[in-house]
Amino acid sequence: MTNPLKTVRTYFATRRAIRKREAELERELATYNTPSARMDMEAILARHSGHEARELEAILRRHAVDRLLRNYS
Repeated sequence: MTNPLKTVRTYFATRRAIRKREAELERELATYNTPSARMDMEAILARHSGHEARELEAILRRHAVDRLLRNYS
């Protein structure tokens, strides 16, 4: 049987690593902030399966909506 404390520590360490990876990905994708850069990234993503590209496409859509809201607020 595993030590419950070790299990909890592993869980939280894994969650921290996932959040760090997601934040890094968000920052990297934020650099695709012009229409031409977005089109380039969308062309790259189109070459991959939907499953592989789903997370990146969601982040790009969220960035686009954020930009629209910022520009029209």
